[in-house]
Amino acid sequence: MRIPRSPKADRHVLPDVSLSEEDGVRHLHLDSPWIQGSMRIAKPLDIELEYVQRMMAWLLFVDPDEVPQLHAMQLGLGAGALTKFCHKRLGMRTTVIELNPQVVAACMRWFRLPDNDDRLQVLVADAAQAVQDIDWHGEVDALQVDLYDHEAAGPVLDGAAFYADCHAMLADNGCMTVNLFGRHASFSRNMDNIASAFGSEHLQFFKPTREGNTVVLARKNPVAVERPLLRQRAEAIEARWKLPARLWVHALQRWQPVEAGGN
Repeated sequence: MRIPRSPKADRHVLPDVSLSEEDGVRHLHLDSPWIQGSMRIAKPLDIELEYVQRMMAWLLFVDPDEVPQLHAMQLGLGAGALTKFCHKRLGMRTTVIELNPQVVAACMRWFRLPDNDDRLQVLVADAAQAVQDIDWHGEVDALQVDLYDHEAAGPVLDGAAFYADCHAMLADNGCMTVNLFGRHASFSRNMDNIASAFGSEHLQFFKPTREGNTVVLARKNPVAVERPLLRQRAEAIEARWKLPARLWVHALQRWQPVEAGGN
């Protein structure tokens, strides 16, 4: 199944969108077999993929009652799982930056992405330019970065300047979550570039999923949260939003950069 190309899209840059379905789950593809996002058809607001669930781990570091007053932004729409969850389940103001208009059209038609409203804004734009817009600086509480090309080999934006712009977008207590491939050659470079913007002491990460996705959390001005409070919040997250948050408490690790010249 293919979505017709938008006449405004650059034919040499933006890949075609295709869909597949298996065992009640619909997948989004970009001109390749690699899955760019998924939705369980019977539960369109649930987050199906494990790594995408982990992109919500920033919830551990905020008061659950304050979540509806926060602003979430996704760089890269995928199949819309994070966007729908933040907008519909969490009741957050939600903004999306997606380069490919075909992806937006596919999500609206096949993945239950709602129309824009007073709390949801899906913008067809270049994330590299959007993060430089000073109007966003200091405005985002949860920045979720999942920017891959059709080959899904590594992030298309991963430079130190890009992550510095992401840092500037965050509110004082904001958190960026990033999907990286832990087994890919770009992983160490990305971690070094994120650390240069946020400070290595502000980074946490999960071990790779079975598919190789490593989710990294980078907090702007982290306030220490004691483990009993983390467990309490995890229980609240599971009760309210059915995410496996108690596993996150045990699985999150501090980033330890490799010293120059070390083995």
